[in-house]
Amino acid sequence: MTEPVKAVLGPTNTGKTHLAIERMCGHSSGIMAFPLRLLAREAFDRVVRIKGESSVALITGEQRISPPQARYFLCTTESAPTDIDTAFAAVDEVQIATDPERGHIFTDRILNLRGREETMLLGSMNVARTIRRLVADCDVTTRPRFSKLSYAAPQKLSRLPPRTAIIAFSADDVYEIAEQLRRARGGAAIVMGSLSPATRNAQVAMYQSGEVDYIVATDAIGMGLNMDIDLVAFASLTKFDGQRTRRLRVDEMAQIAGRAGRHQRDGSFCTLALPGERNVFFPEEIERIEEHRFEPRDWLYWRNRDLDFASPDTLAASLIEIPLRRELRLAPPSDDLKVLNAVMASQTVASWNWSAVSTKRLWDACGLPDFRNSGSEHHAQLVARIFGHIGSGSNRVPQAVLQAETSRLDNVAGDIGQLTSRLAGVRTWAYAANRADWIDNRSHWIARTDEIEERLSETLHKRLVERFVEKRALRRGAGRIEPSRSDVRFDHDGCVSVLGEVVGEIEGLSFHPDRIGTTPGQRALIVVAERAWADSLTLRAAKWAEISTNAISIDTSPGEIPSIICDGVKIAGLGRGRQLIAPVIRLAPELAKIDVAIRDRLAKRLAIAVAELVATRLKPLCKMHEAAFDIAVAANLRALLARLADDGGTALRIQIDDAIAPLSVEERRHLRQTGVVLGTLSIFHPAMLKPGAMRLRLALLAAYRNQPMPPLPMPGLTLIDRPQETLRAAVLDAGFVPLADQYLRGDLAERIAQALHFQRQHGPNFVPDRALATSIGIGERTFVAMLRAMGFIPVGQPVEGRWKWRGLRSRSAASAHSEAIGQKHRA
Repeated sequence: MTEPVKAVLGPTNTGKTHLAIERMCGHSSGIMAFPLRLLAREAFDRVVRIKGESSVALITGEQRISPPQARYFLCTTESAPTDIDTAFAAVDEVQIATDPERGHIFTDRILNLRGREETMLLGSMNVARTIRRLVADCDVTTRPRFSKLSYAAPQKLSRLPPRTAIIAFSADDVYEIAEQLRRARGGAAIVMGSLSPATRNAQVAMYQSGEVDYIVATDAIGMGLNMDIDLVAFASLTKFDGQRTRRLRVDEMAQIAGRAGRHQRDGSFCTLALPGERNVFFPEEIERIEEHRFEPRDWLYWRNRDLDFASPDTLAASLIEIPLRRELRLAPPSDDLKVLNAVMASQTVASWNWSAVSTKRLWDACGLPDFRNSGSEHHAQLVARIFGHIGSGSNRVPQAVLQAETSRLDNVAGDIGQLTSRLAGVRTWAYAANRADWIDNRSHWIARTDEIEERLSETLHKRLVERFVEKRALRRGAGRIEPSRSDVRFDHDGCVSVLGEVVGEIEGLSFHPDRIGTTPGQRALIVVAERAWADSLTLRAAKWAEISTNAISIDTSPGEIPSIICDGVKIAGLGRGRQLIAPVIRLAPELAKIDVAIRDRLAKRLAIAVAELVATRLKPLCKMHEAAFDIAVAANLRALLARLADDGGTALRIQIDDAIAPLSVEERRHLRQTGVVLGTLSIFHPAMLKPGAMRLRLALLAAYRNQPMPPLPMPGLTLIDRPQETLRAAVLDAGFVPLADQYLRGDLAERIAQALHFQRQHGPNFVPDRALATSIGIGERTFVAMLRAMGFIPVGQPVEGRWKWRGLRSRSAASAHSEAIGQKHRA
């Protein structure tokens, strides 16, 4: 070599590959290694236009076009020979050397693929430091991105602008999103690794020509596919990498997002706004993607290339040899090594008499790609079958086997899944046909597999178009078909479309058109959508009128009027009724236009459902109301229960002390039998303090007072420290007792009171045991306030000294504090 290796590094859309192809065409010969067959084919077509068909070769696992006089070789990285003599050599996307599965192949090409006059390494900046250390005299240059890449806020699928690529990480997700786009926007093209190159080319051409405005793809789109994309939207930021589901690395996000924008045109990236899911970029990720700033990689994956073929055991041992340089890391077992181990576990193969030749042929067979994505165990069975032919006898796959396999696959009937599966099978035998040492009459079988692949690819493309591209019935201008209500679609994400054209969205019970149409046709679509929504609302109301109690819930969102939720939608509010436990049902205003009879049925059904809900979850509170109006109950007790029921089943003792004092011993016993606890600081029913009952009580109290829902204490919380002003009233209604700066749930306050009274039985003056209070987080000031409020007075220093019982009638400053809060609450 007369020149050092040149590493041209930078983000996407910097023209690195374009530059390398131009440099290669300026030399007498050259070779370029690409990460995808599709990219190698794209570069091949371009170089053919410059140099002519007789001078250019294409070398991939499944396809080999190699004219005798070829001087320029476009290859996939796996198929690129390192012993070829050319003036120019280049390896594209060198950062893939950090990939656990394919990384060692890229590392090998980085270290060993060289041109006589010029060698270029193309990729991301995050491997610059490692390449400088590994490649002697490496000249690293960086290239800035031609256009700006910027973040856009999350968007609904129905709101994505044209020329958007949506990225998902499984075939099921790709198909689901494409189906939604067909209904909402007329259709989408699809790009996945499991599609044949011909099918992918046809889908990309459909998008590029404007037949569809959207393309749904897996992360394969991030490897240099050049398309007119303005926005890249991530349907997810996690993917299964073969071992676990993980969040994408920032450099992976950037590689995919970088497909947005073309040359001087800016691009943007975002996530899809998915209901109920958190699918957002972190701020630091956004900053690093926009600034193309990624964590440097200090090592590349490596695997020994000097293999020992004496036997399968020595081969396996040489494959796991440890690299000697710290910039290299032994690659995890990749598919070919896993297949080798699985094949050797077979008793049939393990008993062979191995030679260097047979071991080498076994290793060649293990290199057969798993186009079916069947996993190493199942793929090993196919490899063992093929090796059974090429490793013994004539060392060739019999013509009868090839005929049977290709004939079975030559079938264009079936759905997308069946066609994709057959294409994977054809690609397997196309790979075999391109191995001159595996098959006789090779040119015939290459032509045969190419013919079947082309036929299946064409049919698969048609099936994808039929399923995911809607033939629009709407035509603007003359000859437009008038839409009807049956042409309206309501998608699960709220999008409303008429004949494939989005006209608005549903939010709650309301239809919001995108905008007032500027043409009669657009206005007609909105009118049709409004009428269809009115019909749909009537049908939904009729269904709700028959709904079971278990299917409704009460919305207790702070700041909102308590509402009834059905199917995730607020359909009615709660208002003040004659009693706390019987609120008035107020149907949502949007339901005012539906049939009167259906509306009345719905209101009655909701009233019954709420009554059943209250009777089930607030049974003690309902019994308090019944007893308050039962003339068989003593008058004093009825007066107390009426006040307690109006307060939602709990109250501070100082609030209703005047109603407690007249109670006789028998009346107090009757009160305890109903489950009501007449505590030292509060009066409550324990069931009313549970989180579910607490929320429902506060909702009924808010409705009874014609107020929005207050902030709610966290479920299960027993002690609240210095609550904000807006929370204090709700905490009192919930059954908490104010003590100094803290609020303690009533049942716990009573438990501590009982423990203190048990302690004082041992003597008039006692030292209170603070263990119980400390265990639940009660501070010293609160504990002192609690003692005073419970009728204890200090003998000496209140913090560490002794206390004695004075009785509740001798109220302390802490009790006065609680009473002041209670008076403020009542006001």
